[in-house]
Amino acid sequence: MSNDPRKVLILCTGNSCRSIMAEALLNDLGQGRFQAWSAGSFPTGHVHPRSLETLRRHGIDPGQPYSKSWNEFASQPFDLVITVCDQAAGESCPIFPGKPTKLHWSTPDPAKVFGTEADTQAAFDRAFNLLKERVEQLVAAGEHSGETRDR
Repeated sequence: MSNDPRKVLILCTGNSCRSIMAEALLNDLGQGRFQAWSAGSFPTGHVHPRSLETLRRHGIDPGQPYSKSWNEFASQPFDLVITVCDQAAGESCPIFPGKPTKLHWSTPDPAKVFGTEADTQAAFDRAFNLLKERVEQLVAAGEHSGETRDR
């Protein structure tokens, strides 16, 4: 059994909101047992400021994320690849070496909610809370299995 952290790639289409939040959550809540990155199939080229604000408001350090293509990771092996948007889940992903386990965490896009400031903040909080719950489940599953890495 290895003590190396599980390497996780979190994918979305634009890599500006959900995947950015999931990356920060897993890096924070995984407490060194997971090492996460995020990318997009069609990156927007910017991180949505509300994503960073939401993370900070909930006590999660976002680090220095940037919107990038999943092609940057095409030759890297991962233990786990997680899609967080339905569109990315349906796209043909690059084949990542190492035969990673694949998960899909359908998460509504908070950037597509229009309305009042309160509506927007509530949408980002809903996405954050949904992702946080899934990350906590993933981390707990790793703790209960006694494994830090897929075999």
